[in-house]
This record gives sequence, C-alpha cells and structure tokens, in this order.
Amino acid sequence: MSNLNASASNLTQRLIDQDAPTKAFLFVTPCVIFLYVNGVMLFTLRKKAVFQETSRYILFGHMLWVDTLNLFMSVVLYICAVSRILIMKNVCLLLLIAATALFQVSTLNLALMSLERYVAICFPLRHAEFTSFKRTHTAICVVWVLGLIQCLSEMIIFYSFDTTNIAMNLFCSRTTLFRLQIYKKFDIAFTCIFFVLVCFVIIFTYASIAAVAKTAACDKLSAKKANKTVLLHLIQLGLGASSILVGVIQEAIYVYTDFLTALNVMYFCFLVFIIFPKCLSPLIYGMRDQAFCCLFKYYFTFGKGKVKPVTIELHV
Repeated sequence: MSNLNASASNLTQRLIDQDAPTKAFLFVTPCVIFLYVNGVMLFTLRKKAVFQETSRYILFGHMLWVDTLNLFMSVVLYICAVSRILIMKNVCLLLLIAATALFQVSTLNLALMSLERYVAICFPLRHAEFTSFKRTHTAICVVWVLGLIQCLSEMIIFYSFDTTNIAMNLFCSRTTLFRLQIYKKFDIAFTCIFFVLVCFVIIFTYASIAAVAKTAACDKLSAKKANKTVLLHLIQLGLGASSILVGVIQEAIYVYTDFLTALNVMYFCFLVFIIFPKCLSPLIYGMRDQAFCCLFKYYFTFGKGKVKPVTIELHV
C-alpha cells in the first residue's frame, strides 16, 4: 500500500513539474509586460508639473505605485513557490505583511479617487481648495495608516503570542506562517470593514453625481464622465472582492477534489481574480484620460510617436 501511495505521489509530482513551465510563462509574461507599462506611466506622470500637482493625477500615480509593487511581489512569491524556495520566517512575514498592506491601501484608494470626482462635480468652486496638493497627500497618509492597522496587529501577535512557528525556513504563504485562528478572524474583519466602507463611499458619490447631473447648472458632459469613472471604481472594487473568494474556493476545492485539480483551479483563480485586475486597471484609467494618454503613447514608443497639444481640464 505504501508503494502504491509513493507511486501516486511521484506521478502527481511529475505532472506538476510538466505544467510548471507553461504556468510560469502565462503568469510571469503579463506581469512583466504590465510592470513595464506601469513604469512608463509613472515616468510620464513625472514629466509634467500639472500631473504632479493635480489631485486626480496624484491619486492615479499613487494607485500605479501600489499596483506595481503588488505585481512585483506577486512575481517574486510565485517564483519562490515554483522553485520550491524556503524563505526565512522573518522575511516571509515582511513580504506577507507588505502584500496585505498594499491590498488594503489599493482598496481604500478607490474611495479617495471617487471622492475627488464627487468634489469636482458637486462642489466645482471649492474643488481646488478641497483637493489641494497638501490635503491630497494628507489623505493618502491617512489611507496608509488605516491600511497598516491589520499588519501591525498581526506583527504584535506573531512576535508576542504565536508559538506555532518553530521552523526558521518555510514555504511562504499566509496558511503556513499564520496558523492561529485569530489571524483569519483579523483578515476577514478588516477586509469586510474596508470593503463595506469603500462600497458605501462609491455608491454615495455615484448617486450624488447622478443627482447633480439632472440639474440645469451642471456640466452634463463632465458629470457623465465622472459617473463613468466612479462606476469603474465600483467594478474594480468588485474584482477586488472576488479575490477574497479565492481563499474560500481553495478550502472547498481541497476537500472535494484531488490535489492536481485543486492546484489547477487555484492557479486559474489566482490569475483571473488577483493578477489580471491589477494589470488592467491602471491601463484602463490611463487610456481614458486624453492628456495623459497622448504623452504616455509618446514615451511608450520611445519618442517615435507625435504628441498632440491637449488642454488639461483640472476640475473635470
């Protein structure tokens, strides 16, 4: 019986090894491409003073930085997993906590971007005052403080109370490092609170902009564009919410299917619900802005394209 189990284990391992190069290619290739795209976008934002001083572009740049770091860390962790590299538990803790903070901050940043559009349409005369350079950066700092609460809580528990981790080197994942139930409860609690909060802000701003758009005093075109942007934030939040289901799917699949099937389904879910939204969202936001898009295409093609003069509307 033990020989049969060993043979089955060896066969499964060979099948996993055969699929690994293809999966690695499908995972790493889009990540590398979009890391380059994000890099060009960040470079573009640095080339014009208006991009560095306007609240809308500051928040967009912040989203780019967060998503770029998220993608980079995903690539690093995936390569470590495929290569079966064991990581020191302190390094693993740092990576997982950083990934958690980036995920929370990315979610909260959607609320800031929606509120900026709300102020632009509902309070156009006070938009410059409410979304000044200083206030925008203060809001970003508040978002980071909120995003780090869960991380700091987990670090305190890990070093003060958690005695389940004895091994110095391990396979780096939340499941292997955070074994106490309190970690799971913290993760669910903070994620639910932030998602409900951001969802409320986005729905409120969408409804407010829609209401203002019906009045005669409002610029209909600007309100329509702002509502589309806020709706895009809601879709992005939905994609982020779907990524939470990956953990639930993982637990269910390991119970009802064999290991190889579970591995393939988890790979698919990880690619579709976690990686692709992070890849595509900056591109969608960037391409919708005419002023930014023209300059981005110029730098993306190494200066071979032509830059057409475009008027940047600061409050639209």
